[in-house]
Amino acid sequence: MKSIVVFVGAFLSCAIAAEAQAGHVSPKKQEPVRHADNAGQQLISMGWDWDRPQKQQADATNDGNKDDAAGKPSSLTGGGQPHISADAPPKVSFPSEYGAGSIVIDTAGRRLYYVLSASTAYSYPIAVGKQGFTWTGTEKISRKVAWPEWIPPAEMRARKAGLPERMAGGVRNPLGAMALYLGNTLYRIHGTNDAKSIGTAASSGCIRMTNGNVLHLASLADVGTTVHVLKRLPAGIARVAKAGDEG
Repeated sequence: MKSIVVFVGAFLSCAIAAEAQAGHVSPKKQEPVRHADNAGQQLISMGWDWDRPQKQQADATNDGNKDDAAGKPSSLTGGGQPHISADAPPKVSFPSEYGAGSIVIDTAGRRLYYVLSASTAYSYPIAVGKQGFTWTGTEKISRKVAWPEWIPPAEMRARKAGLPERMAGGVRNPLGAMALYLGNTLYRIHGTNDAKSIGTAASSGCIRMTNGNVLHLASLADVGTTVHVLKRLPAGIARVAKAGDEG
């Protein structure tokens, strides 16, 4: 079943943050909502502020880059693509009716759960959409791409001067080491080279994970995996799962 509603950022890819909204949608009936590293190898945060022009960074990475007629970079290199080890999160109690092998995203709790059984799940910390860019619904993973290319939509480039038309995958790319694409939407579960954003409302609708965590998730979740995006987990499940995280 597919139900996905966006409030504002239907055509935006992932960017920076503010507070996300909260609530619950059952696994059997998704209702639309009208508002739309600890990695095995530590990466340095690139510090890119997607709300401001980045002339200095564009100049610093201009080897082999192409500029348009106005002098703005039309493409940027993404930097290196180092080996990063998958980083497994803790297993927690997760008593629910979601099927084993499915993914449940708790927007309010800033957690992604990979369901292992009727009672347990992996619990990953995440960053979610900023206020006005959250969404709920059910999608399936449509493809997986390591070190994905980033192509900011025209609407984002119009709002944010200095963004390139495209950026190759690498340590400078905001999509990190892996992206799991959700259906035919512009949304992804993806890594980030800015690990300090994890735990915040920091995107235009995509779900961010550390590079190590997203590589671990990608080793478990295949194309076709069902992803449930909720405003909020039911209180009972959330309470038990949080106790497992804190333990």
